[in-house]
Amino acid sequence: MTQSNESMVDYYARRAPEYERIYEIPERQDDLQILRTKLVELLAGRDVLEIACGTGFWTEPVSRSARSILATDINEEIIAIARTKKYAPAEVRFVVVDAYDLSAVRGKFDATLAAFWWSHVPIERRESFLQALVERLHPGARIVLCDNTCVEGESTPICRTDAQGNTYQRRTLSDGSTHEVLKNYSSEAELRTLLDRHAGEIEYLGMRYYWCVKCRVDG
Repeated sequence: MTQSNESMVDYYARRAPEYERIYEIPERQDDLQILRTKLVELLAGRDVLEIACGTGFWTEPVSRSARSILATDINEEIIAIARTKKYAPAEVRFVVVDAYDLSAVRGKFDATLAAFWWSHVPIERRESFLQALVERLHPGARIVLCDNTCVEGESTPICRTDAQGNTYQRRTLSDGSTHEVLKNYSSEAELRTLLDRHAGEIEYLGMRYYWCVKCRVDG
């Protein structure tokens, strides 16, 4: 059985105060700078719908070049942290929205960003998530996804695989609580196959610790 959305929401609510520590690992700084620069470039001048914005860690650099950002997350606790940061010059708004139900999002956008969200989407929900996302975008809009690569001996080990092929990690937070978290790593080939049904001009950037893919919505 796939991990419930409720358990993921609880995990990230608990993790909110310590969420950005993952970006402090010394050996990942070069890749992070490459990724940060890439996102600023790819989303420059665009009206961006950000999925699962978290604490605003990626919202902040993107706000330096985007025209506007509607940053969404299901966790009010996390958005509260994101609201405390400074964003400019883009107009940045935050709204509590379930990434699997974007009906509350008004209007359409010419770009979307999902940073470190894709790996938490169950395999059986990927197609419906992408379809709902595309419906919120103008034809020709840019989709930008980025996430972790699996680095042998460095990434948190997979502890379980379910019947659908979803993989899970066991994580412990600073409060001592232990959580089983869905974490699906994707290959370049998998990403291209999935995105090809909705978009063209797919470009993939692979790094040691992260990947970034951008494409153009058909139509």
